[in-house]
Amino acid sequence: MVTLVEVLDEPLDLAAHEAAVADPRAGAVVSFQGVVRDHDHGRGVALLEYEGHPTAAAILREVAEEIAADPAVYAVAVSHRIGSLAIGDVALVASVSTAHRAAAFAACGRLVDEAKARLPIWKRQLFHDGTEEWVNCP
Repeated sequence: MVTLVEVLDEPLDLAAHEAAVADPRAGAVVSFQGVVRDHDHGRGVALLEYEGHPTAAAILREVAEEIAADPAVYAVAVSHRIGSLAIGDVALVASVSTAHRAAAFAACGRLVDEAKARLPIWKRQLFHDGTEEWVNCP
């Protein structure tokens, strides 16, 4: 079951995602937070800006539904933030519940990998030296 899917320009809440996948049958809840770091390939990052295509939320929902279709998965919650993010801000939150930890780790890994591969959200990195770079931009 997909319980929460959002693409929004507000801070993401890990606890809300974990609560959204709570299930009395679940012996495992695995969560992931993608956090803005202060470097990329040896360059100092000052700020990130994420821009999303209008279809981003629908595509993120498709990805979540594919993961939730696995019979071992009880619930899936995933969100991606857009807009300006500072170092330490959370850009992506994903949570999955299953009966056992191995299945939860695997499903959460697939969820994050598929979201990163398919989501039409592009990242602009602003570096301390005044330069910038677009990442995952067609």
